[in-house]
Amino acid sequence: MSIQGSTTTGLISRVRIFLEMIKFSHTIFALPFAFTGAVLAARGLPTPYQGFWIILAMVGARTAAMGLNRLIDAEIDAKNPRTSGRALPAGLLGKGTVAACVAVAIMLLLYASSRLNLLCFYLSPIALFFLVLYSYCKRFTSLAHVVLGLCLGAAPVGAWIAIRGVVELPAVLLGCAVLFWSAGFDILYALQDLDFDRAAGLHSIPVRLGVRGSLVAARLFHLVMMALLVALAAVMQLGVPYFVGLLAAAAMLTYEHRLLRGGDLSKLDMAFLNMNGYISLVIFFCTLADVLVRKGGA
Repeated sequence: MSIQGSTTTGLISRVRIFLEMIKFSHTIFALPFAFTGAVLAARGLPTPYQGFWIILAMVGARTAAMGLNRLIDAEIDAKNPRTSGRALPAGLLGKGTVAACVAVAIMLLLYASSRLNLLCFYLSPIALFFLVLYSYCKRFTSLAHVVLGLCLGAAPVGAWIAIRGVVELPAVLLGCAVLFWSAGFDILYALQDLDFDRAAGLHSIPVRLGVRGSLVAARLFHLVMMALLVALAAVMQLGVPYFVGLLAAAAMLTYEHRLLRGGDLSKLDMAFLNMNGYISLVIFFCTLADVLVRKGGA
């Protein structure tokens, strides 16, 4: 193999490792909710221009967030048996490489937001602040899950601003719904590290409340999420397709919690990955259907 071919293969390999490290495929959690905010703000489909820059802003924000998290938590990850195989503690990537990727992602976020409108651009540094804050939260507060929820909840709010250029009540309701949804499933996800976090002196709701209390807290968070989505329907005068999506989401959340009933964490990966990915997609497509049906009947 030529030197150039070897270099190209090595670069592709590092890119794959980086994308796996930041769980790029999990962008499915936040992106559909961002476009839910966009279609509600536009009362239809956003323009291709708006959609393109919203996607790039989301990719930049999430890549920066996950890259920063892996950098900041590298020493903790190395000590945790569940995470010791990640790219940084395993030596598959260097910190300089990850830092350079984070810098590119931040520039992508800033540039993409500037292409949408000035308010998006002005608010993007605030989003970056909370993305950094999240990675440090477990060192001093049990509310790290809520800060993560705030970061993900900013996605539909940002998309709404991208379309309308202002913050309005529907965007706030949807953003808060995503906050409680993602904080709830992050509480469940954190149960995997309960013993390690407790021994390492780290903070989380599972550390504070234990398994049973965490399951109850996650259920309450998801009930609040559903209440906020119902309130959004009232404010936006949404109809049957949207409520079909809510019922499907409620059924999936119920199933997710039943999988973990009694503290059985053996099915946590299925509950976390599958159900939450489906929930965001179902709500988006049903909201889109509702908006398009109403627009077609207007």
